[in-house]
Amino acid sequence: MELEAHYREHGLLLGGRWQAATADNGQLSINPATQQRLGYLPLATQAQVTEAIGAATDASAAMRKLTPWERSALLRRAAALIRERTPQLARIVALETGKPIAQASGEANASAESIDWFADEARRVFGMSYESRVKGGRYLVHYEPLGVVAAFTPWNFPLLLLARKMGPALAAGNTIVIRPSNEAAGATMALVRCFVDAGFPEGAVNLVIGKADSITPTIMADPRVAKISFTGSVPVGRQIVEMSAKTLKKVTMELGGHAPVIVHRDADICAFAHLASLGKFRNAGQVCASPTRFYIHESIFDKTVKALVERSKALRVGDPLQQDTDLGPLTTSKRRDAIERLVDEAVSEGASVLCGGRRPSQFGRGWFYEPTLVANPASHIGLMNDEPFGPVGTLTPFATMDEVITEANRLPFALAAYVFTRSMRNTLETTERLQAGVVGVNTFVASTAETPFGGSKDSGFGREGGPNAIRDYMDTKFINLELANDEPLDGTA
Repeated sequence: MELEAHYREHGLLLGGRWQAATADNGQLSINPATQQRLGYLPLATQAQVTEAIGAATDASAAMRKLTPWERSALLRRAAALIRERTPQLARIVALETGKPIAQASGEANASAESIDWFADEARRVFGMSYESRVKGGRYLVHYEPLGVVAAFTPWNFPLLLLARKMGPALAAGNTIVIRPSNEAAGATMALVRCFVDAGFPEGAVNLVIGKADSITPTIMADPRVAKISFTGSVPVGRQIVEMSAKTLKKVTMELGGHAPVIVHRDADICAFAHLASLGKFRNAGQVCASPTRFYIHESIFDKTVKALVERSKALRVGDPLQQDTDLGPLTTSKRRDAIERLVDEAVSEGASVLCGGRRPSQFGRGWFYEPTLVANPASHIGLMNDEPFGPVGTLTPFATMDEVITEANRLPFALAAYVFTRSMRNTLETTERLQAGVVGVNTFVASTAETPFGGSKDSGFGREGGPNAIRDYMDTKFINLELANDEPLDGTA
């Protein structure tokens, strides 16, 4: 019940007005650690979604009138408010999603960094001017905002993934309609409030919460929405791409992954085990770029597995509101059920569970699952082919470079991949041959504000973050000037 007041104070944001829910017309939000009620979320109607799009359309003129430096200043204010409100933001994320509060605080800080980056990018949208092939003429290339952007965000990083969309959209001079996952709607409200309080024009930022069948088709069918940025599952991403074709919207897709990790024979085993235990089980493995399929050279397999298992067993599963918790619960019961099915199938097909593989016995409530490592899984089972999106990793030995590259690239996902080696030769060959949008070498850091993040194949297309992201939120206009005769165009002197 702790978030009830927050939900009542906020809710939907339509044209600068908050509209909250009641028990009669809202959806119940549940704490995944305790299974207790948090409050009621509003459910937007189709009419309210259309109202949000209309408000964003009406606010486009005001956003276009802001100079790049004015937009930059507004974004910096929003980033400052995010930093100031990090304790509140982190607590909401922990309550709604089960993410450990220390990790949630880190997410809030990373969100502020992302907004600050795009505040700088707003001042660096440089056009081009160059001589034409006509004497006295000039060619100009100018970048303009698209208009209304729609952002669809998941629950696993409700602050950071929204910041990656709001930052470039607003920096470019667009307005935005946000549709978050219901599981983290309160965190989204709190982040959006930072932009409202920063002073963006009324209607520039709009928030609709509710059922996908009421919101998504309405947004996708409206020609006033010029661009979609979606982070979520591959099946839903496919549906959105199909719907976008009817109105020819620009689309950025950041979809699922099943990241391979290649540990070469010369890797630093202790460093790898430490980093892998943290990287794999961060946010209970509910990370699209999470390392999942560990391929370890056969000559160091046993020693490396032993070190990783020891590190993983030492992780603390517990209350997400405690600072020393490493793993909280999974965010939904559906997610835990899926993990249990994948692990049970792996065992039935001959794999060995080296740690975890069960619900912790100390919790009477909550969707907890122990950090789990599965050795020698068969390649055809679900765990080796479907993104687990949970606290489970697989351990497989390999003998040759060709063998491991073939296996790493076997799946239709190409989001993130990781390599551990001390050899520059191994580094260059492995990173060049891996099919992935992001490759980490001796690190599991897959993204920062200043770097591009995204994948290919079934993992999507387009990039978020980095110096080119803002261009995805802008139209390119070419202007051909021919002024050689110097005659006034209107006939006046």
